[in-house]
Amino acid sequence: MLFAYVKQSLAATRFLFRRAVLFIGLVIVFTACSRLPRSYTSDTTPVVETPTSATKPAPINLNTASAAELERLPGVGPVLAERIIAYREQNGRFRRAEHLMMVRGISDRKFRELRSLVRVE
Repeated sequence: MLFAYVKQSLAATRFLFRRAVLFIGLVIVFTACSRLPRSYTSDTTPVVETPTSATKPAPINLNTASAAELERLPGVGPVLAERIIAYREQNGRFRRAEHLMMVRGISDRKFRELRSLVRVE
């Protein structure tokens, strides 16, 4: 019982630490960009992308996806797909897509890549 609490507490602390580092990094980047001389900033008009005729594949439901479906996600191989399924079986259904970061092998960076490709229902 206590071990589960400690494990959850560590996971929550890790999650908050990653968010704090990301926030600090964004503050540094935006501060540095605002200090650039005007000649280094872009004066061109923004490029507007036209929608393509290809449709995006439907996001994969983390709570019902098989290992084969999970392996179609970029950066997810057979081992990581099995870890996701094992986490789902041990801890129950994913309640939010962000809980995917609790699976060993899913970093913040990998989650950002997968966020638009997964869903939770």
